[in-house]
Amino acid sequence: MKKIALLFAIPLLVFSSGCESFIEGWDKSPNSPTEATAPLLLTNAQVATIASYTGQNARAIAVLVQHCTGVNDQMFNVVQNYNIRENDTDNEWRNVYENGLHTAQTIINGYADGYPWYLGIAKIIKAMNLGLATDLWGDIPNSEALKGLEGETHFQPKFDAQQLVIQDVQKLLDEAIVHLSQPFSANTTVPGGDDVIFGGDPAAWIRTAWVLKARYALRLTKRDLNGAVNNALSFLNSAYTAGLTSTANDCIALFDGSGNAQNQWWAFEQNRGGYMRTNAFFVNLLKAKNDPRLPRFIGTDPAGNFTGAPMGTNDPASYSWVGPYFSRNNASLPLVTFEEAKFIEAEAWFRKGDKIKAAAAYNAAVIASVEKVTGTAVPAPWKAAEASETDQTITLEKIMIQKYIAMFTQPEVWSDWRRTGFPNLIPYANATGGNNIPRRFPIPQSERINNRNAPAPVSNVTPVWWDE
Repeated sequence: MKKIALLFAIPLLVFSSGCESFIEGWDKSPNSPTEATAPLLLTNAQVATIASYTGQNARAIAVLVQHCTGVNDQMFNVVQNYNIRENDTDNEWRNVYENGLHTAQTIINGYADGYPWYLGIAKIIKAMNLGLATDLWGDIPNSEALKGLEGETHFQPKFDAQQLVIQDVQKLLDEAIVHLSQPFSANTTVPGGDDVIFGGDPAAWIRTAWVLKARYALRLTKRDLNGAVNNALSFLNSAYTAGLTSTANDCIALFDGSGNAQNQWWAFEQNRGGYMRTNAFFVNLLKAKNDPRLPRFIGTDPAGNFTGAPMGTNDPASYSWVGPYFSRNNASLPLVTFEEAKFIEAEAWFRKGDKIKAAAAYNAAVIASVEKVTGTAVPAPWKAAEASETDQTITLEKIMIQKYIAMFTQPEVWSDWRRTGFPNLIPYANATGGNNIPRRFPIPQSERINNRNAPAPVSNVTPVWWDE
């Protein structure tokens, strides 16, 4: 009987083994890789970062700084009424951490050897996400964050003080510049089309890193004015030395208009038309200056005019939406630009007391913005009125108002307003969420509930550390 059983068992084992060999790998799709490669990770991290800088964060901030007016639904009830609550920014928080930061950190962890250019770009992407997150929420998880795959002990990351987060932003950018300065030969493979911002150009990323360093140096003007302006000027000098010479060097988000690769301002109006319109304050500011950018920044109303919506209206039909420069399905959107660098320079020189250099940088910034947006030379009369400042006429208010105009659609405007108080924005008088423009977003409810180290809720009008 043992021999008979063995005879039956042998073909069964052979058949089982053969079947296992025959079907092995059928559960693995060639279109779904089991291991994320550096190119795949880089693209995902950049797309997430673009979404954070040009999506709902940018739209909400545009309402708060009165570039736009919330007219209907959540853009009126939540944002325009200053009713931003714990559950209103959950998606934005998740995108920053789960998609932008986590994906960038995966590159940093997995490609430390032989991939210096990938590593450098990943650290800039991480710095951009950390910088935006701390600007929006203040103290945030950082030093203990992004380690969830290492086990449950990492599920409750502490919140780091904003001062430390900004130090880490600067450190990441320093390290990125070193990585990106490595020669081509030091790379096992180099980024190319998977880098949807610069196509793998390390020099372009180095310039961007220096401008970002200047941005976050100047963020500290309320905390350490001398250090802030001196560091900003030093970093900008390095950016210029690295080849930052014009708007051709801008770091921008590109959209081809197909599928999901659509401009965020255009897509929002297609999907949620009438939720927002341009703000009367901003439109009237452009009109008062006879600004050449007006027909590019602002669309026309049904009567063919440029008409901004007053705060409190629920009538989108009578007012202008964002214009064609920023609202086409394939329009690019700015992230870090040459004109921002020149405005930073102008503010820094002005605060140092060198008004000659401040005026020169200001004039260059304004001219660069107008010529980029309009595609033509600045009209001579307008240049004489708005871009020919001298040491006798330049003021901090002029610098910040022209920066406010030039950086339309960018979250950075909210940080500038909080730092400087310019432009002088009058809060929406009938806001049900209070009589003051918010100065931070609340930590999302999901984070507060699930992370025992999350801080207690604070008022939206409580300044973040650098704004105190």
